[in-house]
Amino acid sequence: MTEPPTARDTESVPVPHEDRLDYTPVARSVPLARRRAARLVTEWGHPTLAGDVAVVVSELMSNALLHGSLRDRLIRVRITDTGVVLRVEVSDPRGERLPSPCSVGDTDQFGRGLLLVGALCHHWGWEPRSVGKTVYAEWVLGPDPATVNPLVGARE
Repeated sequence: MTEPPTARDTESVPVPHEDRLDYTPVARSVPLARRRAARLVTEWGHPTLAGDVAVVVSELMSNALLHGSLRDRLIRVRITDTGVVLRVEVSDPRGERLPSPCSVGDTDQFGRGLLLVGALCHHWGWEPRSVGKTVYAEWVLGPDPATVNPLVGARE
């Protein structure tokens, strides 16, 4: 028979965090999701990633609102921290409209959102759902996330 773990045994084991909230597909949901994500990531002990996560949530929410929303269908934002990976997911009901970075010209106003997402996180992609899709971004957590992607946490 094994003994139950003591507090000293579990001190180094990270406590996973998860947050999930559904938003109405309206413009004011984007800043609400952005601020909530930045606050949670800071509370979970990753203040240097809060700004990058906020920008990524804003971009993914904007894309879901512009390209993936349907009337009377919610957009879900889910943020998880396993202690190894911080993951942001934005799910919308339009599975036929898949995210794809596009090539843009110097004078184009739009089309750089997914390029920005790719520059700020370590990995991003999308997954199909039974209804719709989920677009996600991930950050590898560790002593120095900038060693994996030098733009993570970069400030001017």
